[in-house]
Amino acid sequence: MNTKKMVFGSLAVFAGFEIMDYIIHGVILSPVYAQLANLWRPDMMSKMWLMALSTLVMSVMFVYIFIKGYENKGIAEGLRFGIVAGLFMNFIGMFSQYVMYPIPFSLAFTWFIFGMFEFSVAGIIAALIYKPAKKN
Repeated sequence: MNTKKMVFGSLAVFAGFEIMDYIIHGVILSPVYAQLANLWRPDMMSKMWLMALSTLVMSVMFVYIFIKGYENKGIAEGLRFGIVAGLFMNFIGMFSQYVMYPIPFSLAFTWFIFGMFEFSVAGIIAALIYKPAKKN
């Protein structure tokens, strides 16, 4: 395993998730969240560091698992991995949110679609960055 590329890949995937999360949740879905303000914690913003930490850990694990199954098949491999990981994380995660909390189904479905997009991009990022160290 190429540790340097794993670390770089993990940080790049983390940055990708953070940027996409800002655009998706901070811009695109902001009006929807404003309409549902009574559902969110009043002190939610003070706990966002925990969200960033969990995204960092997930990014490291995402890249680690990608590396363990790495077949050197390029961007298509990364995209496939991103789709599988996205289904694993988002299908149960987002629709469970709908079951547990009084959110509209349309929001859970939107989270699922955006989540699949994010994981697909993360897979592509991992594939572009990670390549095993060349052996002499």
